[in-house]
Formats: sequence, C-alpha cells, structure tokens
Amino acid sequence: MIRLQFETGGRKGLDILCLGAHCDDIEIGCGGALLKLIREYPVRHVKWVVFTSNEQRKEEALHSADEFLQGVESRDVRVLDYRDAFLPFYAREIKEYFEAVQKEFTPNLVFTHYREDRHQDHRLLSELAWNTFRNHLILEYEIPKYDGDLGMPNCFVQLTEEQAHRKAEILLNCFASQKKKHWFDKETFLALLRIRGMESASPTRYAEAFHLRKMVL
Repeated sequence: MIRLQFETGGRKGLDILCLGAHCDDIEIGCGGALLKLIREYPVRHVKWVVFTSNEQRKEEALHSADEFLQGVESRDVRVLDYRDAFLPFYAREIKEYFEAVQKEFTPNLVFTHYREDRHQDHRLLSELAWNTFRNHLILEYEIPKYDGDLGMPNCFVQLTEEQAHRKAEILLNCFASQKKKHWFDKETFLALLRIRGMESASPTRYAEAFHLRKMVL
C-alpha cells in the first residue's frame, strides 16, 4: 500500500475542517480517522461544522464532538439549525457560509461527504466543499444507510482495534435519539470498518475508507 504523509507547510500542526450535514455524519464518516490523527500528529486546530439539527440532536452532537476531539485544545464546533433533508433549498446561504469559512481558515485537510451519496444534503455539502476549497486536500467519507450507495473508495486510514471500538462506543453513547434506527448499532459500524480493513490489508483488521479524487505528490 502507498502511504500518504501530511505536509504542514511550516505550520506547527494540522488544521482540519470537518463538514457534516447531520449531527452524527462526521463521527460515522471520519471519527476513527480523527482519533488516529489526534494521536499520531500534532493537530493545531479543528473546525467542525454540522448543518442540520434540533434541540436534542444539537446537544448530542456537541457532546460527541467533545469526545472525539479530546486532546485538541483549539477547536471551533458549530451546530447549525437548517432543516434536515432540505439543504439544497438553502444552497445560496450555505455557499456563503463556506466562503466565509474559506476566507478565515486554511485547512490542511477537509473531511466532507462522498460526492455520489444518494442523500441530497450529503451531495450538496460535497459539491460546495469542492467548489470552495479548490486548493486543499479533500477526503470524502462514507455513510452506510438503506440506499446502498457505498462506492469503491481508494484511500484508507487503518485503525487500531481500540480506535474502532472507541468510535462505535462514542456514537452509541452520545446519540441516544438514533438508536431506534435499525442500522444504528455497533455491528454496523464495526462491520464496515472490518470490510475496509480487509480491503486495505490492515494489520489491525480495521480501517475507515475515503474517496480521494485529487492530490499532488
């Protein structure tokens, strides 16, 4: 496997931007990668933006972000209150929000949704990430769901067994409102990590997978 190394461009650590349509998307999509990066790299700042919520889910999301970002002193966690499943109708406002973020923050790494995701909210954020952060490393994460739209990712972050189980633990502990969903359980989260671990020949058996469309060596 070819390994990707992060360049900090003279900075004293990584600046990471995490974008999620819904309150558990970032955690499901790249929570394990964040746990790994925070452990193995100096992470200078994380900007974490969730676009849809309600009162209960916002509280869950803030709690979850705090759990995943332990060890990161400089963080900016925003949970906005756009309506779930209606983000394309707010595209202009969200695009303006992206541009405001881009003017004040230059991340080394952007996590966002998979461009071919069937959920309209997910696709919109991916599209806006690409046409706003045009000179950045973007990793598109995957969300398992009923639509069956998982693709063929080409970038893998190998996780320790501890990191894989920690990711699942935080999700289940923080998002009580989602436990009624038939797929929101430990088996689903670990199963996908195990499959991606197999595909990347992970010595630890687990990995998260991402779509990496453009990079410069």
